Order: sequence, then C-alpha cells, then structure tokens
Amino acid sequence: MESTQFITYEFKDSIATITFNRPESLNSLHPILMEETMAALELAEKDDGISVIVLTGAGKAFCSGGDIQYMDQLNGVMDKREYIATAGRVTESIMSLSKPVIAMVNGVAAGAGFNIALACDIIFASDKAKFAQSFSKVGLIPDAGGTYNLPRIVGLHKAKELMFLADLITADEAYKLGILNYVVPHEELHDAVYSFAERLSKAAPISVSFIKSALNSSLECTLKEVLEKEVSNQTICLQTEDCKEGLNAFKEKRTPEFNGK
Repeated sequence: MESTQFITYEFKDSIATITFNRPESLNSLHPILMEETMAALELAEKDDGISVIVLTGAGKAFCSGGDIQYMDQLNGVMDKREYIATAGRVTESIMSLSKPVIAMVNGVAAGAGFNIALACDIIFASDKAKFAQSFSKVGLIPDAGGTYNLPRIVGLHKAKELMFLADLITADEAYKLGILNYVVPHEELHDAVYSFAERLSKAAPISVSFIKSALNSSLECTLKEVLEKEVSNQTICLQTEDCKEGLNAFKEKRTPEFNGK
C-alpha cells in the first residue's frame, strides 16, 4: 500500500483501491487530495495489471464535498475558480478512464462528493450511507459534473428537486431513484464490492473500455454517430485475441480467459 498526504493507493491481484484519507474532515476535498486522486487514477490507468478501480473513503464518510475551511481562505476570483475546476477534473478523470471505476460509498456522500460518486461506473453503498446535493443550503450551485450526471440518472425534474431543496436522502431512497447499483448491509459492503470487482476484472478489458466510452457519450450523439462508433469499435474488437478467445470458449462451453489484447 502506498500513502500520500490525503489518499492511500493499494492493489491486489487486478484491483486497485484509492481511498480518500481525511477522516477527520469527512474526506472533504482539499486540492491536494484531488490532485493525489487524479495521479492515482492515472497510475492505475497505465498499469496493465490493473483491470478495475475501487474508490472509497476512510472513516465514517465517502466524501463530504468541498473543504469549507480551505474555501474560506480563498480570496481571489482565480483561486476560487481553480478550486472548483479541480473538482471537475476529478470527475472528468474518472469518466475518461478506459477502466471501470466502482464507488464504494461507506458513509455520507454530499455535495461534490456525491457528484464524484455519480461519475463512477458502478456505485455500491452501505445501508448507512446518505446522500445530499447540499449546495443550495450554502448559496452555491452543484459542481463536479453534478448538473451533467444527475439528470441523466434520475430525470430532469427529480434532479431539480434534489438540487433545489438539498435534502439528505437515504441509501434506499437513492437506490429507488436509480442512483445506486447496490445497497448492502454496512458490515458486508467491503466483501460485496470486491466480489463484484473480481467478476468485473475477468471481463474482456477492450470490450469494457469501449462500452464505457460509448455509454458515457451516447446521450450527446445522434443515432448515426452512435452507429458509426459501433461499427468502428466492433471492427476493432473482432480483430482482438480476446474476441477469438471468447468465441472459442463459447463453442467449447468453458469460461474465457481474456488478456486485453
């Protein structure tokens, strides 16, 4: 395990885990934490031995959002702008990775912390987790990609309600809205996430990468553009060793073993 100032990075087998590590502030988003997170994401992306990334928080929270104490110290407009832009870059980093990212929400996910979880490809939450688009309660607007991702998940009008009122919702409520893939008992969260991650790590990496990219951009594309991407990407997939392995395994009625080539 490698530790930097505000995160830890560890990997086992083909799964990397990035943990926000400011439990005393409920893992609020200090700029160093955000920069370290992006560096860890890049490290996992470049490591051919890593297939899946898990993002979580130390202590009682996943991430409580912006670091209020740090923001209070920001005087210049450009400093404030850069702080918000950095949070956006975390979301962009997660969504642009070729590898899938699983959010393991172990506690509160509020403000930009909620929106960073939304950027992930799969979201698991403890039954004790709570979620809030808390911005309007302090006179702010949602950032870190929240106004992009949330309406695509819950619909425009529900997103407006959650963002206008900034109500705290339970994991069960978030699950019913389609925000979460799974809600599990708190003490079972770790095992459930890593069991899923292990399954996902055995999927064909090139296929998963193309699927992630296609789905993340699908709502901005016309049908013609989507079909053109499908033709291009499928042509590439048909030439891979993984495709040959998958087809042979299907014919031989065995489990395929993919190598990402």
